[in-house]
Order: sequence, then structure tokens, then C-alpha cells
Amino acid sequence: MPTATIREAYVEASSFLGKLGVAEAASCVELLLQHLLGCTRTELLFRFQEQFPAELAERWRQLVERKAAGEPVQYITGEQDFFGLPFAVSPAVLIPRPETELLVEALLHEGSRLFPQGAPLLADVGTGSGAIPVTIAHARPAWRVAASDISAAALEMAHVNAQRHGVAARIEWLEGDLLEPFIQRGIAPDILVSNPPYIPDGDLPALMPEVRLFEPHTALFGGALGLDLYRRMILQLPQLPRIPTVVGFEVGIRQAEAVAAMLRAAADWDEIRFVPDLQGIDRHVLAIRVRE
Repeated sequence: MPTATIREAYVEASSFLGKLGVAEAASCVELLLQHLLGCTRTELLFRFQEQFPAELAERWRQLVERKAAGEPVQYITGEQDFFGLPFAVSPAVLIPRPETELLVEALLHEGSRLFPQGAPLLADVGTGSGAIPVTIAHARPAWRVAASDISAAALEMAHVNAQRHGVAARIEWLEGDLLEPFIQRGIAPDILVSNPPYIPDGDLPALMPEVRLFEPHTALFGGALGLDLYRRMILQLPQLPRIPTVVGFEVGIRQAEAVAAMLRAAADWDEIRFVPDLQGIDRHVLAIRVRE
């Protein structure tokens, strides 16, 4: 795709992807250009009238073709921002979503409220890219943090992100299925958080191609109703040395009440409440138990 200026490359690629039905084509092209040129969005805008580097033309063509084939722009650039921090991502991990930032925000608030003088232990189950534990360790230096995943590749990616943000030594990394690594080691989290796979298996054909074809299915699907992983984790809660003070789950659409009912059956909580996302969907379930 011959171009004269960076702006013309932007316009041409945006039009090309838009005609293919790529969502938010212009934003995707901006991110790809920033990645290719190694610049920020502001720097990119200032460089729009520059000649497009001829030596990058072939690589640019490849990047645009990958996006045209449906690959998420985050996998192409290898990065996604979360809570103001850049995180490395790959097809080994789910791309962090903006709605999960609301769960982190709620946990930071509750942890500070319930442990004002202490250093609570937060455990993230199914950590993926490490977005949740790394963000929390970065925001709360006094807190102790542990993170687990069944995937060794995901743990490796999470550790890379923790190193990038200077918190790797403060996070205990555990490989294993759901709560089993914590149960086996006698670890008693004060705050337990998880954003598990929650898409019903039957929803696969309806998913956007970017998700269906590129993101890891083991991080997406949670059984016939999408609730299998919550059920298993909640049944494991009594096997921990003690029930956590706070349990926070991200859930799918119309799953909040079902997950809350499981939690009510598992322990005597002082409060169970929902945290809506920016669309008003009950996206997170928080269970709080301040008494032993």
C-alpha cells in the first residue's frame, strides 16, 4: 500500500479496514502506527505530515493485513493498558478489559477500609496477564499479594509484567487449578479475587471473530451456563485455613445473582453486593465477611 505521508497511511489503512467492517478501525490504525513508529499518540499527530518511512512500508502492510484478518490489535502490538499501566499480552492470555478496572478499584477501596493499619494478603486466582495483582501491588506497596494460574505460559507473562512495574519480588506465584495451590500450601488470603472464564459454551458461535478466533478458549468458557468455575471455587472456600474477609468475582451478563446465591450458601457473609460496569450491567460480585 504505497503512501506518501504518515497521515495518508493512516487515512488509507482506516478506510481499508473500515470497509472490511473492522470495529473502531481508525483507533486500531492509530495504535498500529504508534507501535510501528515507536511514538505516543500526541507524537504521532505531530508527525502526520512527515514522509512515511520507506523502510517500514512492508512491515506496515503486514500489520494492517493481520488486523484485516481479525487479529486483536493488542496481540499485534503486544500491549494493553490497564489502570494506567502498560501490560504485555500475547495469545497465551486474555486481553485485560476496562470493566475489570472497576473490580480492582472496588477491592482497593474495601481493602483500605477493612485493613486500615495492616497488610492484607490478596490472592488472584487465574491471573492471566497479571493485570489484577500487579496493579494492586503497584497501588498498595504494603499489601501482600499472591497470584495463581493453571497455565505456566500465563504465569510467565504475568511475571514479565510484574518485573516491568517493579513488583515481581512482592508477588508469590503459584501454578495450579483454582484454589488448590492455596489450599495445599495453607495460604489464607484476606482478599480473594478472580475473573474466571464465564462465557457459556454455547455462546461460541456468537462471539466476535477477534475473541472467538484469537483469545485463549480456556480463559473464556465456563461450562454450559458459564458458572462452572465459580461453583468449583466457592466449594473450595471452606478448605482454606479461613474464609476470606473479601471475595470479589467478575461475572458475565445475568450471572451476578446466581454467583451471589452460591456465595450465600457457602458462608455467612455480612454483605454481598454488585458493582455495575459502565453500561449498568452487574459485572462484579463482592462478598464481605468481617467476623470469624
